[in-house]
Amino acid sequence: MPLPEGATGDCWAVVAAAGRGSRMGLGTAKQFRPIGGRSVLAWSLAPLLACARIRRIVVVIARDLDPPELDLAPTDRARVVFAAGGAERMDSVLAGIAALREAGAGLDDPVLVHDAARPCLRAEAVARLLVEAATPDGGLLALPLHDTVKHADADGTSVDRTLDRGRLWRAQTPQVFPLDALERALQRAQAAGLPCSDEAQAMERAGYRPRLVRGDATNLKITAPDDWPLAEFLLGRDA
Repeated sequence: MPLPEGATGDCWAVVAAAGRGSRMGLGTAKQFRPIGGRSVLAWSLAPLLACARIRRIVVVIARDLDPPELDLAPTDRARVVFAAGGAERMDSVLAGIAALREAGAGLDDPVLVHDAARPCLRAEAVARLLVEAATPDGGLLALPLHDTVKHADADGTSVDRTLDRGRLWRAQTPQVFPLDALERALQRAQAAGLPCSDEAQAMERAGYRPRLVRGDATNLKITAPDDWPLAEFLLGRDA
């Protein structure tokens, strides 16, 4: 699909929305469920659409699903397209990158990857990430850990040891990397059969050192039922 008329941004985005949300036990994938008057996916897209630097957003959904209807302004809708995902997260992100290539994304262009299940992302965080992570190694939003962190024993029922939290960070999305470097890193992980929990892990394995960009505690990922009311509260507060 051609880019919308007048699109001049220098960045691109992939939104990973192919998960089934089985841990939520809702029957419908959480990213398509309504919260605060619109879908989780629509909330997650909003701060990306607010960034004028992002030319095209590819939303990657499960292969057997039809693209959902999104309550977006016509100019925003023109910047969003859908692609079919794969079995693993890296398969889906690679499918999104392929769609961006078809839309004209260049090898050195920044590609921002975001989780559809993070509806409370702030537009300021997107802008901050694109500035502070504008390096060949890219970067990610993250938060330093303040809690004491315990490592469990083999059966997961007792403490094995306490970890040094001084150098531990909790990764968030978005994460942003040059298109070619990210694509090659994910392809290498795919060929080796090494699933990646996030894109930064693939980049780390390829020898890169992504920059840690301070995120916000409110940028939570909806993964369990208890996360739902908190996300609803945060979205209602900022509405």
